[in-house]
This record gives sequence, C-alpha cells and structure tokens, in this order.
Amino acid sequence: MNARLRSSLLAPVLAVVVAAGLCAIVLLLSGANPASALGAMIGQVGEGQVAVDIVNSTAIYMLAALAAAIGFHMNLLNIGIEGQYRVGALVAAIVGGAIVLPPVLHWLVILLVAAIAGAAWATLPAILKVTRGVHEVLSTIMMNAIAFGLAAFLIRRDQFGILIGNNVSTEPIAESGQVPGIDLGSRGTIFGLVFLAVVAAGVYGVVMNRTRFGFELKASGLSPTAAAAGGVNAKKMIVVSLLVSGAVAGLVGMPEILGRDHAYTLNFASGYGFAGIGIALLGRNHPVGIAFGSLLWAFLEKAKGALDNEGVPREIATIMQGSIVLSVVVAYEIVKRMDLAAEQRRVGRATGTAVEPEAVK
Repeated sequence: MNARLRSSLLAPVLAVVVAAGLCAIVLLLSGANPASALGAMIGQVGEGQVAVDIVNSTAIYMLAALAAAIGFHMNLLNIGIEGQYRVGALVAAIVGGAIVLPPVLHWLVILLVAAIAGAAWATLPAILKVTRGVHEVLSTIMMNAIAFGLAAFLIRRDQFGILIGNNVSTEPIAESGQVPGIDLGSRGTIFGLVFLAVVAAGVYGVVMNRTRFGFELKASGLSPTAAAAGGVNAKKMIVVSLLVSGAVAGLVGMPEILGRDHAYTLNFASGYGFAGIGIALLGRNHPVGIAFGSLLWAFLEKAKGALDNEGVPREIATIMQGSIVLSVVVAYEIVKRMDLAAEQRRVGRATGTAVEPEAVK
C-alpha cells in the first residue's frame, strides 16, 4: 500500500475509532449501555417516516455544507449561511406566493429568487472584506443577527404575514410553484428537491476539480500572493466565492418550503447553517464526503427521539455530532503532521543530511 493511500485511509479510520470511543464514554457516564443505545438508534430507522425524514434532512444539510465548503476553499469562514438561507427562504416565499406562473417555471423562478437573495445577503461582508479588511466571521455574524430581525419584521401581519390557524406565515405558494415529491405512503414523502442537492454536489465537484475557476479559487485560498503572480485577482475571487456561497445557502430552505410547507412560517427551521459548517469539515470539502457526512448528521438528529425512548438524554446525540467533527479535524491534522515528518526524513536520507521534522519540533 503506497504512502498516499495509507494516509488517506488512516485519517478517517482514526477519526471513527476516536469518535466511537468518545461516544461510548459519554454514554457510560450518562448511565446508559452503549450497545443498547446504538441498537435503538439503528432500529428507529425502520420505524414510521424516520428513514424518509433522514433522506430529506440529508439533502438540506448537503446544500448547507456545500455553501460552507465553497468558502473553505478560499480560506473563508462563512458563518452567515444561517442568515443567508433564512433571507433566501423568506424572500423566495414572498415572491412565490405573490405570483402564479406555469408549473416548473414557477418553482424555477422561486429557486432563482432564493439564490439571488442569499447572494445579496453575502454581498456586504464580501465588500467589507476586500475594501476594508473586515474579517468575514465578524461581518457575517452581524448579518445573521440582522437577518433574524428582518425575518421577524417581514412576517408580521401588517407586512407580508397572514394568519393561518394558530400560525403566521407568508401567502401560500400556488400549486404550480410546489415541487412534487415521491410519495411512499405511510413512510412519508421524499422531497422533490432532494435531487437538487445531488445535482449541486455534482456541479460543485466538477467545478472545483475540473475547471479553471475551481483552480483559481483554490490557488487564491492557498496563497493570494502566488495567485496574483499567476494573474489571478485574489480580491475578485473572495467576492465571487462569498457570493456563490451565499447563493447556494439561499437554496437551503427550498426543499422544505417547496416540498412541504409551501410558505415561510414562524416556526421555520433554524440551525442548518451552523450544521453545514461542521459537515463540510467532516466531509473535508469533498462532495462524496459531504454526502456521507450529511447522512450521518441527519441520522444522529433523528436518533434523538430513539434515545429519549431508551431513557438516555437526547443531548447525547448532539455530543456525538460534536465528537465526530472534532475527531475528524484532529485525526487529519495528526496524519498531516505524520506525512510531513515522513517526507522530511526521506529528504534527509536522500541528501545525506539530518533533517529534524518540523511536525515534531
């Protein structure tokens, strides 16, 4: 087995082993039996609509993680995904409920509006980054706070909100703007826009690995100075990457709005943006890794109910999610340092000089 393949396999295996150990310790400390808890978590997949819910959630998490991964390639931490997808969902729901177009065209317009709104919400942090050097973490966090307030204001009944039962929502989207799903009867309905996440992951993989844009994006992230020497405008790439990240983030809420709710409501789901950052780290910004990471994250989210039924605190599942992400980050850093030390030793042997590995200094 060559060194590259060995290091590629070692990191995820090490991460899984460490995460499993940490989760077992947490379960034991909580007084639970790790084996029975794991059995309950796996067993609940075959119950009711859990499997379909996991698939639907996986698609949403994938979109959020792809938005984060685009920023990561530029060494940008887009904390604003949470606000961008909320603004995208709200604006798209308002526009979608106000117009009636032929089927397909209607929901395509809604998707376009969501992407534009998400990108627009990322514009100010991008401008501040390249013109004033304001760190994107600070600016996007502030934009999140503004987004929450704006959403609360626009959904008021004296603005765009209407009272439906005991809930306030935007005007319901007409049937022509609703994306049909795959009805599995008592098992639930798979969102039609699950396929949007799959397509987005495929496009992301091709663009990042097979196009000049992807190369320039990665090069600018690794070394803006070297990229500039090669004719790449690093500032332009910062703006473009944040806008594209925001556009993808704007689509995060679309599977639920166009596939189930058909409106933006007061109890619109939150937390997808922050979960997407963790999943992008978990998947190492690779589309296949992100897909598996999203599936695991969705599984653990749904496992909370099963843990409750076993008398285990549901917060254990959240601890598991954090432990897995932490284990992956640490494992890849350890393997990276091991590879660096091994390479330095090889150079030392080849040149006949003793090279002290930087990774162990």
